[in-house]
Amino acid sequence: MFALVNGLAASGALTAEQEAFRRSSYDWYDANLVNPSHVDPAVYDRELNPGAEAWFKTSAHRHLEQVDGHLQILAAHGVGCEALRSVDPGKILYEDEHQAVVVPHGRPD
Repeated sequence: MFALVNGLAASGALTAEQEAFRRSSYDWYDANLVNPSHVDPAVYDRELNPGAEAWFKTSAHRHLEQVDGHLQILAAHGVGCEALRSVDPGKILYEDEHQAVVVPHGRPD
């Protein structure tokens, strides 16, 4: 979802209001969420961990609230996406109180 919104921003497609939301939301995440790659620089390495992706935990209520605005931006630009929920999204590479980074099941180790 973040990559999709960033792609829209990079192409200049966001309105001023959408860009302001994106920036303020990212500032909020920077202040309230650990960046897994700062803890483990290899966590998103495409060769070591192909397909690694971050999932918010259901207990991360404030973090999940921010997601809605990103989904609204995607919908406004006709970019389809869907929320996924899983009790076992894959092999856990990193985990903290708000999130986990996993390699989804079915991906090579």
